[in-house]
Amino acid sequence: MEVWPRIEAMIEAYGACALVSVLATQGSVPREAGARMIVRPDGAFSGSIGGGTLEWQVLARAQAMLARGERAARLVDQSLGPDLGQCCGGRVTLAIEVFDRTDVAQVSLLATAERSGPLAVEATLVADRYERRIVGADASVDRPGTAHFVEHFSEHAAAILLFGAGHVGRALVMALAPLPFRVVWNDERENAFPAALPVNVEATRAPWSDILAHAPAGSQVLVMTHSHALDLEIVAAALSSARVVHVGLIGSATKRARFARRLAERGLPAGRIGDLRCPIGIGGIRGKEPAVIAASVAAECLALREARSIGQNRPEARRRA
Repeated sequence: MEVWPRIEAMIEAYGACALVSVLATQGSVPREAGARMIVRPDGAFSGSIGGGTLEWQVLARAQAMLARGERAARLVDQSLGPDLGQCCGGRVTLAIEVFDRTDVAQVSLLATAERSGPLAVEATLVADRYERRIVGADASVDRPGTAHFVEHFSEHAAAILLFGAGHVGRALVMALAPLPFRVVWNDERENAFPAALPVNVEATRAPWSDILAHAPAGSQVLVMTHSHALDLEIVAAALSSARVVHVGLIGSATKRARFARRLAERGLPAGRIGDLRCPIGIGGIRGKEPAVIAASVAAECLALREARSIGQNRPEARRRA
C-alpha cells in the first residue's frame, strides 16, 4: 500500500486522517513491524494492522483523536492475550498519528518521493510529534525504540504497466487498488480514463512506446487495448524489453496462437514467445464479467510477484482456460 499519497489524498478530501503504524512486535502477532493502516474521520480505513479486536479498538482510538483534533502522537503497547480476546500471545507497540492541512507541505514532499519508488524515512519523536526526513533508500530498517527509527515505504510495490482503458482495464485498476502494485495505466484515446483514480495508479495518454521505454526493472505488462493490431505492437515490444519480466494479453487461446505466429515472423525467440500469457488469469474462474476477469488477473499478478520474489519464473496457479 502506498502510504503518503493516500494520506495526501485523504487530507485533501476530508481535511485530516490518522496513520497507525506497527513499531515493534514480540512473539506471535498477526502483522509485522512496518504494517500500517490509514483512518479517515468517518472511520473508513485503508491497510491493516492485523484485524480482530486490536484493530477494532485502535480504529476507535484513531477516530476519537481525529474528532478531538488531537495532534500529539499516541503510543500503544498492547499484549494480544485474554484481555483482548485474542490468542496470538504476542505483543505489539503501535503509534497513532494525526495529519491535517497544517501538514500538507511535509506530506506532499513524502508523497512525491514515494510515487517515484521505494522510500526510506528517518522518524524522530520531537515534542510528541514524529519529525521525518528522507534518507537513502538502502538505509537499514533500524527500530531501536519508539522515539527514533527508519521506516520504509513502497519497497514491495511492483510495477504493472496496463495498456487499455476499456471495461476490463477499468475493473482491473479497481481490483489492483488495494494491492502492492504501482500501476501505470496507458490509453492514448481522449477521455479514456475515469475522473477518479486509485492513489497507486498513474494514468497517461503518452505514446505507449514511451511507457515501455521507461519501464521500471521487473515490470509486469498487461495488454488489453481496443485494437488487436495495437495489442500485437505492444506485446512485441514488451517481450523484447529486458526490463519486463512478465507479459499478459487478454484473449483466447486462438488469439495467442495467431500472435505467436506473427511474433515468430518478426524474429522473436521461441523462448520469449513462450513466456506470453494468453489467456490471462488464474484457473478455475470462467466468468467473463469484467469484474470477475479483473479479480482473476489480479490474483495471477500476485502469484507472479510472489514467485519472482522466491526466484521462480512462473506461479503454480494455472492460467484461465
